[in-house]
Amino acid sequence: MPSNPFNSPETPTADATQPAAFPQLPGLPIPEPGAAVDWATLERSPLAPEFAQMRETPQNPVWHSEGDVLTHTRLVVERLVESDAWRAETPEKRAILFVAALLHDVAKPFRTRIEDGKITSPGHASSGALVARDLLWRRFGLAGSASARRFRETVCALIRFHSAPVHILDAENPEFVVLRAASEGETTELFSNRLLATLVEADLRGRIADNIAESLAALDMFRDVAQEAGVYDAPFQFASDFSRYAYFSGRIDSPHIDLYDDTWGEVVLLSGLPGTGKDAYIKRTFPDLPVISLDDLRDEMKIAPEDGPDLVLARAREIAKEHLRAKRPFVWNATNVADFARAPVVRLCRDYGATVRIVYLETTWEETQRRNASRSRVVPTSVIERMLSKLEPPTVRDAPRVDWVLSERRADVR
Repeated sequence: MPSNPFNSPETPTADATQPAAFPQLPGLPIPEPGAAVDWATLERSPLAPEFAQMRETPQNPVWHSEGDVLTHTRLVVERLVESDAWRAETPEKRAILFVAALLHDVAKPFRTRIEDGKITSPGHASSGALVARDLLWRRFGLAGSASARRFRETVCALIRFHSAPVHILDAENPEFVVLRAASEGETTELFSNRLLATLVEADLRGRIADNIAESLAALDMFRDVAQEAGVYDAPFQFASDFSRYAYFSGRIDSPHIDLYDDTWGEVVLLSGLPGTGKDAYIKRTFPDLPVISLDDLRDEMKIAPEDGPDLVLARAREIAKEHLRAKRPFVWNATNVADFARAPVVRLCRDYGATVRIVYLETTWEETQRRNASRSRVVPTSVIERMLSKLEPPTVRDAPRVDWVLSERRADVR
């Protein structure tokens, strides 16, 4: 059976018999079931700038006759808290759904444009997950601990996938759609397709359009496909981590295949913002493995951080190929904050018969800044902020093994 990739030795797991505390979000009053939403406080909250942008963002009247994005968001939140499904959830999941509803269209102000005379906002769901992560990380301090990660990443997963259920009828492989969404439950055990369906139904009932019944029928189809595949309340249980990655990377077309693992060894790929302790982690955990460090290569090649990234990456790949041809495990050390940076390295290793473990490191925003200030190579805060705005923590879809290492404060880093 696949391992749980998000309980590394340095990430203590809470006692499952005890109710887990969840982080509070100052300024965001989460109503109790039956209580009214406190919109006056919410619009003075830390999310006030985002709400102001939503108010100024129009929507296509064919799909949203109710008006601007904030008007739609308010209706979605109201429909959510009125629903029996929301009221039946635990306090933590109610809070997660409430925040996801508030932020589900947070990227529309940046993604909205006019195409062929029509208002559209392509990619707002995936972009919204990035914006929400940045907001929750820095403005509300949701980083560096298991409870913060669990809450934040469930919100972000709900936002990222909130458009998928209504397009299930257009999918070439509906089963893949529901398994892909369900796999987020490997990152955060609070996520499920059931929770996603609750948000999406509120999203649909929170707009005025002629196709609401058709969209609700598509949502019912999503529920049916997820239940039939056994992934409505939990991720699919693949035969192995290797088979799971093979399925999501397109190597096999059935989740039921138990694929033979023919890899010869493991490459470790580090991921995380500057100041999260990657160098110290390598020294402590993989002291005997050769390390390909993009920072070190940049120094050797006398290339400034803002110049020549392609030259540094090309040299790193040459060294990696030497290790791979020799079937020699190694560590690839870089920030690798987005999938587009990690995926080529994972594919390269796979092509040479190696498996990959992604180790993602995270700490609080304050600790990231403290550690960065003590580094031999100080990265400008503006650069770290830009990296955070693009951060996509790895999931089990990205590699056969993914470990998260979370810490709030540790002195032994450079």
